[in-house]
Amino acid sequence: MPSIRPSSDLRNKYNEISEFCHKYSEPVYITKNGQGDLAVMSIETFERLVGKCELYKLLGEGMDAVKNDKVVPAEEVFRQIESELEV
Repeated sequence: MPSIRPSSDLRNKYNEISEFCHKYSEPVYITKNGQGDLAVMSIETFERLVGKCELYKLLGEGMDAVKNDKVVPAEEVFRQIESELEV
């Protein structure tokens, strides 16, 4: 269940918000004048989220390459790497 807090809690209850974010690895949603304004999360949660986005992007690029028949057999790639390492 998401944690929703007013913006005044950032100033008055920062440590409580920080502890929640680290303990549950979830964002805290901050409201301003009763409307959603920000999402606050731990650095670890943010980095994990960014990593997932990067992975999905790479997977999408790979799937596009397969659709467009722009793939190289793994054996050929490994042979090329090995030949470059021998030089």
